[in-house]
Amino acid sequence: MKEITINGTTRTAVGKKATHEVRKAGLVPCVIYGEAKDANNAPVAASFTIPYEEARKLLFTPDIYLVDAVIDGKKHTAVVQDAQFHPVKDTILHIDFLEVHAEKPIVMAVPIQAKGLAVGVKAGGRLNVPVRKIKVCATYDKIPEKLYIDVTNLHLGKSIKVGDLHFEGLELVTSKDVVVCTVKTTRAAQSSAAAAAATAATSDTASAE
Repeated sequence: MKEITINGTTRTAVGKKATHEVRKAGLVPCVIYGEAKDANNAPVAASFTIPYEEARKLLFTPDIYLVDAVIDGKKHTAVVQDAQFHPVKDTILHIDFLEVHAEKPIVMAVPIQAKGLAVGVKAGGRLNVPVRKIKVCATYDKIPEKLYIDVTNLHLGKSIKVGDLHFEGLELVTSKDVVVCTVKTTRAAQSSAAAAAATAATSDTASAE
Protein backbone atom coordinates (compact mmCIF):
# COMPACT_ATOMS: atom_id res chain seq x y z
CA MET A 1 0.00 0.00 0.00
CA LYS A 2 0.96 3.60 -0.46
CA GLU A 3 1.74 5.58 2.68
CA ILE A 4 0.48 8.99 3.70
CA THR A 5 1.04 11.15 6.78
CA ILE A 6 -1.71 13.17 8.44
CA ASN A 7 -1.34 15.54 11.36
CA GLY A 8 -4.03 15.64 14.01
CA THR A 9 -4.89 17.33 17.27
CA THR A 10 -6.56 15.64 20.23
CA ARG A 11 -10.20 16.60 20.58
CA THR A 12 -11.54 16.97 24.11
CA ALA A 13 -14.93 18.62 23.51
CA VAL A 14 -17.55 16.32 21.99
CA GLY A 15 -21.26 16.60 21.22
CA LYS A 16 -23.24 18.21 18.38
CA LYS A 17 -22.31 21.80 19.18
CA ALA A 18 -18.61 21.06 19.52
CA THR A 19 -18.65 18.98 16.33
CA HIS A 20 -20.34 21.81 14.46
CA GLU A 21 -17.63 24.23 15.61
CA VAL A 22 -14.92 21.79 14.53
CA ARG A 23 -16.32 21.55 11.01
CA LYS A 24 -16.87 25.29 10.86
CA ALA A 25 -13.15 25.73 11.58
CA GLY A 26 -12.26 23.65 8.51
CA LEU A 27 -11.47 20.49 10.46
CA VAL A 28 -12.79 16.93 10.27
CA PRO A 29 -13.66 15.06 13.48
CA CYS A 30 -12.01 11.63 13.65
CA VAL A 31 -11.58 8.69 16.00
CA ILE A 32 -8.91 6.03 16.11
CA TYR A 33 -9.50 2.58 17.56
CA GLY A 34 -6.56 0.73 19.04
CA GLU A 35 -6.22 -2.38 21.19
CA ALA A 36 -7.50 -0.68 24.35
CA LYS A 37 -10.84 -2.02 25.63
CA ASP A 38 -13.29 -0.71 28.23
CA ALA A 39 -14.86 -2.66 31.13
CA ASN A 40 -17.36 -4.22 28.69
CA ASN A 41 -14.56 -5.32 26.35
CA ALA A 42 -15.62 -2.76 23.75
CA PRO A 43 -12.93 -0.92 21.77
CA VAL A 44 -11.95 2.47 23.16
CA ALA A 45 -11.71 5.27 20.60
CA ALA A 46 -9.49 8.34 20.89
CA SER A 47 -11.00 11.51 19.36
CA PHE A 48 -8.98 13.96 17.29
CA THR A 49 -9.30 16.31 14.33
CA ILE A 50 -7.43 16.77 11.06
CA PRO A 51 -7.52 19.60 8.49
CA TYR A 52 -10.19 19.11 5.83
CA GLU A 53 -7.64 19.26 3.01
CA GLU A 54 -5.69 16.35 4.51
CA ALA A 55 -8.92 14.37 4.73
CA ARG A 56 -9.62 15.11 1.04
CA LYS A 57 -6.21 13.76 -0.01
CA LEU A 58 -6.88 10.62 1.98
CA LEU A 59 -10.43 9.86 0.82
CA PHE A 60 -11.06 11.46 -2.57
CA THR A 61 -8.85 9.02 -4.42
CA PRO A 62 -9.16 5.44 -5.73
CA ASP A 63 -6.01 4.52 -3.77
CA ILE A 64 -5.86 2.90 -0.35
CA TYR A 65 -3.30 4.07 2.18
CA LEU A 66 -1.33 3.00 5.20
CA VAL A 67 -1.71 6.10 7.34
CA ASP A 68 0.90 7.58 9.64
CA ALA A 69 -1.43 9.51 11.95
CA VAL A 70 0.64 11.95 13.99
CA ILE A 71 -1.60 13.12 16.83
CA ASP A 72 -0.07 15.76 19.08
CA GLY A 73 3.35 14.53 18.03
CA LYS A 74 2.65 10.84 18.70
CA LYS A 75 2.68 8.54 15.68
CA HIS A 76 0.02 5.87 15.10
CA THR A 77 0.08 3.46 12.15
CA ALA A 78 -3.49 3.07 10.94
CA VAL A 79 -5.90 2.48 8.06
CA VAL A 80 -9.25 4.08 7.30
CA GLN A 81 -12.01 1.87 8.67
CA ASP A 82 -15.02 4.00 7.78
CA ALA A 83 -15.96 7.48 6.61
CA GLN A 84 -19.20 9.45 6.67
CA PHE A 85 -20.19 11.97 3.99
CA HIS A 86 -22.89 14.62 3.75
CA PRO A 87 -25.85 13.07 1.85
CA VAL A 88 -26.25 16.09 -0.45
CA LYS A 89 -22.97 18.03 -0.50
CA ASP A 90 -20.75 14.90 -0.33
CA THR A 91 -18.43 16.71 2.08
CA ILE A 92 -16.52 14.63 4.64
CA LEU A 93 -18.27 14.53 8.01
CA HIS A 94 -16.29 11.99 10.02
CA ILE A 95 -13.50 9.42 9.68
CA ASP A 96 -12.87 6.26 11.70
CA PHE A 97 -9.31 4.92 11.79
CA LEU A 98 -8.09 1.53 12.95
CA GLU A 99 -4.61 1.29 14.46
CA VAL A 100 -2.71 -1.62 12.92
CA HIS A 101 0.26 -3.76 13.87
CA ALA A 102 2.63 -5.71 11.64
CA GLU A 103 1.74 -9.10 13.14
CA LYS A 104 -2.05 -8.70 13.30
CA PRO A 105 -4.24 -9.39 10.19
CA ILE A 106 -6.79 -6.76 9.19
CA VAL A 107 -9.68 -6.66 6.73
CA MET A 108 -9.50 -4.05 3.96
CA ALA A 109 -11.39 -3.36 0.75
CA VAL A 110 -8.84 -3.33 -2.09
CA PRO A 111 -9.54 -1.81 -5.54
CA ILE A 112 -9.66 -4.23 -8.47
CA GLN A 113 -8.47 -3.72 -12.04
CA ALA A 114 -9.15 -5.91 -15.06
CA LYS A 115 -6.03 -6.95 -16.97
CA GLY A 116 -5.90 -8.02 -20.61
CA LEU A 117 -8.34 -7.95 -23.54
CA ALA A 118 -11.13 -10.47 -23.08
CA VAL A 119 -11.94 -12.94 -25.87
CA GLY A 120 -15.57 -11.93 -25.49
CA VAL A 121 -14.72 -8.27 -26.03
CA LYS A 122 -12.86 -9.18 -29.24
CA ALA A 123 -16.08 -10.89 -30.33
CA GLY A 124 -18.02 -7.66 -29.83
CA GLY A 125 -19.06 -7.98 -26.19
CA ARG A 126 -18.68 -5.40 -23.45
CA LEU A 127 -16.64 -5.96 -20.29
CA ASN A 128 -18.57 -5.07 -17.14
CA VAL A 129 -16.94 -4.75 -13.71
CA PRO A 130 -19.86 -4.49 -11.23
CA VAL A 131 -17.74 -4.16 -8.09
CA ARG A 132 -14.89 -1.73 -7.46
CA LYS A 133 -13.28 -3.41 -4.46
CA ILE A 134 -12.86 -6.82 -2.85
CA LYS A 135 -12.39 -7.28 0.88
CA VAL A 136 -9.26 -9.18 1.86
CA CYS A 137 -7.71 -10.26 5.14
CA ALA A 138 -3.95 -10.16 5.73
CA THR A 139 -1.28 -8.31 7.66
CA TYR A 140 -1.05 -4.77 6.29
CA ASP A 141 2.37 -5.35 4.71
CA LYS A 142 0.85 -8.09 2.51
CA ILE A 143 -2.09 -6.00 1.24
CA PRO A 144 -1.46 -4.65 -2.28
CA GLU A 145 -2.55 -1.32 -3.74
CA LYS A 146 -4.71 -3.12 -6.31
CA LEU A 147 -5.87 -6.62 -7.22
CA TYR A 148 -5.25 -7.33 -10.91
CA ILE A 149 -7.68 -9.77 -12.51
CA ASP A 150 -6.76 -11.44 -15.82
CA VAL A 151 -9.81 -11.40 -18.12
CA THR A 152 -8.01 -12.55 -21.29
CA ASN A 153 -9.87 -15.88 -21.52
CA LEU A 154 -13.30 -14.51 -20.55
CA HIS A 155 -15.86 -15.35 -23.26
CA LEU A 156 -19.19 -13.78 -24.18
CA GLY A 157 -21.80 -14.28 -21.46
CA LYS A 158 -19.22 -15.63 -18.99
CA SER A 159 -18.26 -14.24 -15.58
CA ILE A 160 -15.47 -14.33 -13.02
CA LYS A 161 -16.58 -14.62 -9.40
CA VAL A 162 -14.66 -14.03 -6.20
CA GLY A 163 -14.56 -17.80 -5.67
CA ASP A 164 -12.58 -18.16 -8.93
CA LEU A 165 -9.79 -15.91 -7.67
CA HIS A 166 -6.64 -16.60 -5.69
CA PHE A 167 -3.99 -14.18 -4.50
CA GLU A 168 -0.89 -15.35 -2.66
CA GLY A 169 -0.94 -14.43 1.03
CA LEU A 170 -4.48 -13.03 0.97
CA GLU A 171 -7.73 -14.43 2.35
CA LEU A 172 -10.70 -13.21 0.31
CA VAL A 173 -13.47 -12.07 2.64
CA THR A 174 -16.03 -10.95 0.05
CA SER A 175 -18.64 -13.65 -0.69
CA LYS A 176 -17.48 -16.26 -3.23
CA ASP A 177 -20.66 -15.76 -5.28
CA VAL A 178 -20.04 -12.07 -5.97
CA VAL A 179 -19.47 -11.43 -9.69
CA VAL A 180 -16.29 -9.43 -10.28
CA CYS A 181 -16.11 -9.29 -14.09
CA THR A 182 -18.45 -10.36 -16.86
CA VAL A 183 -18.62 -9.96 -20.63
CA LYS A 184 -22.10 -8.93 -21.72
CA THR A 185 -23.43 -9.64 -25.18
CA THR A 186 -24.14 -6.50 -27.19
CA ARG A 187 -26.44 -6.08 -30.19
CA ALA A 188 -23.40 -5.96 -32.43
CA ALA A 189 -22.17 -9.28 -31.02
CA GLN A 190 -25.61 -10.84 -31.46
CA SER A 191 -25.80 -9.65 -35.08
CA SER A 192 -22.30 -10.97 -35.75
CA ALA A 193 -23.17 -14.35 -34.23
CA ALA A 194 -26.41 -14.53 -36.23
CA ALA A 195 -24.57 -13.68 -39.44
CA ALA A 196 -21.93 -16.32 -38.73
CA ALA A 197 -24.63 -18.90 -38.05
CA ALA A 198 -26.42 -18.01 -41.28
CA THR A 199 -23.18 -18.28 -43.25
CA ALA A 200 -22.45 -21.66 -41.70
CA ALA A 201 -25.96 -22.89 -42.53
CA THR A 202 -25.61 -21.74 -46.14
CA SER A 203 -22.27 -23.50 -46.44
CA ASP A 204 -23.73 -26.73 -45.04
CA THR A 205 -26.64 -26.57 -47.51
CA ALA A 206 -24.31 -25.97 -50.46
CA SER A 207 -22.12 -28.90 -49.40
CA ALA A 208 -25.13 -31.20 -49.13
CA GLU A 209 -26.20 -30.33 -52.69
